[in-house]
Amino acid sequence: MPRVHDLCARIQNGFRSRLQSISIPETKMNLAITSTLYREGFLSSVVRGSHKGPDMEYTPTTNDNVATRRLWLSLKYKDNEPVLQQMGVVSKPSKRVTFTVTEMKHLASGRRAKFIKPLQPGEIAIMNTSRGVLELQEAIKKNVGGEILCRAS
Repeated sequence: MPRVHDLCARIQNGFRSRLQSISIPETKMNLAITSTLYREGFLSSVVRGSHKGPDMEYTPTTNDNVATRRLWLSLKYKDNEPVLQQMGVVSKPSKRVTFTVTEMKHLASGRRAKFIKPLQPGEIAIMNTSRGVLELQEAIKKNVGGEILCRAS
């Protein structure tokens, strides 16, 4: 499993430092999570690039350039305040947290599921399911359970 805690820390530190954009290693998991954050309105854009900056034209990732490939995230602010206030890992390599659809509905409706606190208004949870990386509400609509990776508010 790619290091989700590293991604959460980089994004959170970027917002705390009031940076315009940050770069993170390009992996399938990082791309899926950041795409979900983009769809939910926490990021302005997600662009592929190299360690020098975003690409102006498409450059495929190959075995020769995989070490230099990055995802460039444009961070979003509203009234000079970060849109993403907090982002934290739920499932760790030492303690994987998986939910059934019923437990996910409890979490979304404001009730505790296992040892996880319920979602607050404006908060999302990102799940790794058999149908890919989905937001909690999407996973409930598709009726598929899975591992909860992180929470963002």
